[in-house]
Amino acid sequence: MGAKKKLLLHTCCAACSTHCVKELLEECDVVMYFYNPNIHPYSEYVRRLDSTKKVAEELGVELVEGDYDVEQWLGMIRGLEEEPEGGKRCRICFSMRLDAVAQYAADNGFDCFTTTMTISPHKDSELINSIGERVALKHGVEWVHSDFKKKDGFRKSVSMSKELGLYRQKYCGCFYSIDNK
Repeated sequence: MGAKKKLLLHTCCAACSTHCVKELLEECDVVMYFYNPNIHPYSEYVRRLDSTKKVAEELGVELVEGDYDVEQWLGMIRGLEEEPEGGKRCRICFSMRLDAVAQYAADNGFDCFTTTMTISPHKDSELINSIGERVALKHGVEWVHSDFKKKDGFRKSVSMSKELGLYRQKYCGCFYSIDNK
């Protein structure tokens, strides 16, 4: 049996990461990458990051924190503030974050990358995977197609989150999604 691939896992939050990390560890060496400049307010960002640190420790994986560049994120979605949840603003947000993850993976010797976002029943896995494939080509690193909500993945993540006493947020992350709870 060959060596496991080194996978960078974009991690949007602790609750979503639980089942994803456990699943991926079966075939890959996983490093979690918390890159979420979309999360507001900053206290929410810190709360999610702290909870994610707990998952990394519990599952024995490294966690890397990306930059919290809110100004860049706001610039990218400017003019789309009134878009509905799941619309153009979200596509740009997914693209921005996955592009940064792919760049980090390429710069740091990872074989591949993917994201925890596909575990959410509120996220379009097809869209996320197509963005992942596009940025993977751009940066020359393999995208791992995923839909972690399948095979009861979302339910398993909720159960693991409860077992670990993790914080489970009530909105996607950006302040434009707060009212869409």
